[in-house]
Amino acid sequence: MTFAPTPHDSTADTLPQMPGWVSSTRAETLEDVAFLSGAALNCLHLVLGREDVPQALLRDRLALRAAEACVAFAGRPERAGELRDAVHLMRPSDLPGPAGETHLKWRRAVERPVSVEALARALPTHAPGQIATWLDAGKGAPVARAATVLEAVLTATPRADVLALVLADAALAQALGWDHLVPLLGAGLKRTDLRKRGDDLRLSCHRALVSSAPEAARLAADLARRAVHLKAVAPKLRAKGAGAAVEMFLTRDAVAPSALPLPDRAARRLCDRLVDLGAVRELTGRDTFRLYGV
Repeated sequence: MTFAPTPHDSTADTLPQMPGWVSSTRAETLEDVAFLSGAALNCLHLVLGREDVPQALLRDRLALRAAEACVAFAGRPERAGELRDAVHLMRPSDLPGPAGETHLKWRRAVERPVSVEALARALPTHAPGQIATWLDAGKGAPVARAATVLEAVLTATPRADVLALVLADAALAQALGWDHLVPLLGAGLKRTDLRKRGDDLRLSCHRALVSSAPEAARLAADLARRAVHLKAVAPKLRAKGAGAAVEMFLTRDAVAPSALPLPDRAARRLCDRLVDLGAVRELTGRDTFRLYGV
């Protein structure tokens, strides 16, 4: 597989820009905050339609942020680095542990186009019929629909924060016409928000999106720039299977050398070469059991 350099006019410099007033305006009423969240979602909607944004990579990185938030809700100490280790260094016979399982749920939720079947795969302890019932509880405009689903799940299962947030983000994606779930509420809501109901919960959902949607757009722009550079240096890579390896970096938050379609030594050399070229970063700071990402 080969990659042609991306023309300048299709780089992150041309991505739709989030208006500065979205995050700088102080709004108190539900109506005002809803206006701001709508503006943020509209801009993000345009970003999510751009081919020069590595969409799968963006979703995977947002899934890590959502997982980190959910793990913190549960009072656990693991942060992004530990969550990456729990998933990407796991052997076939290993169990991921509670924190790793949370990360896996979010990763699986964003991997495939959003549907009841895909969500049941990500949330295997819940029957597809029950998931469909919760999603059907959402009515009205997108954020109101997501808040209703969130409330319905938390009312039925008060401690199921991950389940509720995944389904709320799924309902939001469906209402907005997005093909895939994009973790926004999962990364933006606070633990105290999950105990609210009615208009208070809807207000919190709007506030969360005013924060998380611009952050997602900024991340998309950063990843688009990094993807351009990675594609530009790809022709310099001589290793057989380098093209497939580059594709993995463009779709995954983190990659272990052992996961690449290359012999172990060649995989490590390729990762070191990409680091030297400034195309990927080593994410752990360790000498061994390293992970790499765009």
